[in-house]
Amino acid sequence: MPNLNGPHGEERRRDARQWFETTLGRYVLAREQAYFDEIVSDIFGFNALQLGLPQHDMLRASRIPLRLTLGTHRPASLLADFNHLPIASQSVDLVLMPHVLEFSATPHQILREVERVLMPEGQVLITGFNPLSFWGACHLLRRRRVDYPWCGKFIGLPRLKDWLALLGFEVVAGQLACYVPPLQSAQWLARLQFMEAAGDRWWPLGGGVFYLLAKKRVAGMRLILPSWSERLAAQRGIAPAAQKEAGHCRTRKENELV
Repeated sequence: MPNLNGPHGEERRRDARQWFETTLGRYVLAREQAYFDEIVSDIFGFNALQLGLPQHDMLRASRIPLRLTLGTHRPASLLADFNHLPIASQSVDLVLMPHVLEFSATPHQILREVERVLMPEGQVLITGFNPLSFWGACHLLRRRRVDYPWCGKFIGLPRLKDWLALLGFEVVAGQLACYVPPLQSAQWLARLQFMEAAGDRWWPLGGGVFYLLAKKRVAGMRLILPSWSERLAAQRGIAPAAQKEAGHCRTRKENELV
């Protein structure tokens, strides 16, 4: 699997930056940014992280006061290895991961780190390229997969959901977009806009890009303590029997006197 942090990572990161400046890259970025803006504006907390694509502020619409962009190169606000995040455990309310997992050699480790730094009920928003789409078909048919994004290993939604479930995440929302074929022609992308409107209705799993929002669930236990005290317990448990015995003795004495 290609690794943006590996020995050829700088070259691949440069390819990623250049690709998002192309016609097709801007097309994908515009739809992802619109989705991010809609979702993060309704998520509250104190700390938010964006992993990857530091040249694009995906958290611009967030109301969370402290927002950091982590990456392996500038203009990231914090340089970090995604496999070992320099963030305290259970300290983050929201993590954004735009196209991180499919270009990592260790996607499971990155998800484990995200689970570690998220607070209980914290949320992670993941985007990726869908293998069950025109994009996935182009990925399979290409002989040379050295350029971005075809150098990645596209992860299917069922597999990603299984990974998240094993880490204790619950998927709470999702969406697909970019139903058009991956063409670099702005003219053809404009002509095929009808596929975006029809995609959700006619082939809902065929979008080239998926968005997945998951929440960290933590199993808890609440002790329900009894509402009685020792004094009340003694009165309720012992007094009735004693009163019954005392009443029985009085009845016997009265009978004897008679």
